[in-house]
Amino acid sequence: MSHYLDIEKWPRRELYNFFIGYTNPYFNVCCELDISKLKDFVTRRQIKISLALHYFALRAANETEPFRYRLQDDRVIVYDVINGGTTVLLPNESFAYAYFDYQRSFEDFIREMGAAVEAIRAGTGKLKPTMRDDVIYHTTLPWISFTSFAHARTPGRGESVPRFVFGKFRNENNRWLMPFSVEVHHALMDGIHVGKFLDRLQGSLTDPVAATE
Repeated sequence: MSHYLDIEKWPRRELYNFFIGYTNPYFNVCCELDISKLKDFVTRRQIKISLALHYFALRAANETEPFRYRLQDDRVIVYDVINGGTTVLLPNESFAYAYFDYQRSFEDFIREMGAAVEAIRAGTGKLKPTMRDDVIYHTTLPWISFTSFAHARTPGRGESVPRFVFGKFRNENNRWLMPFSVEVHHALMDGIHVGKFLDRLQGSLTDPVAATE
């Protein structure tokens, strides 16, 4: 189920009204996440780390309410659950999109996202971008340890959908670090909300065993 936010009673009402008219109302945060424990965790379980990263990022987003806000017909809808979409590299070095539902169960999520990704690689899944907005867009740049990021955009599609980017891992003083980009709509949230999301995400990556129990 979903419901509309009562904007008149929203503590952020003035900020919403201020940013909603911006030509470019988005802000982006790039940081490094410590994935040392996660690498050990997926190695022991023989799981692809990309699947685990999507799970923990999507879980943290679902647990941070503003990441479930979307703009619809001059209103703010609050989804109960936000699902995922990700780019999938194809054998010919182009890419397509895979979509998957969020599952609270780690094992169920890994299985279902893995099947969705493999269907796209095999050419048996949907190739067209979705028009749904109850998703978060993910992409992966395993070739670049970036420090900033900007997304391509087109009017009318996914304008209030958050965007996550995973980057190239690097080792520093026996710690594995990964650049991570978050882009959100400023009418729907502020830096404090992104900070809470990142704290939740890093907490899960620091103790993935406890986070999946």
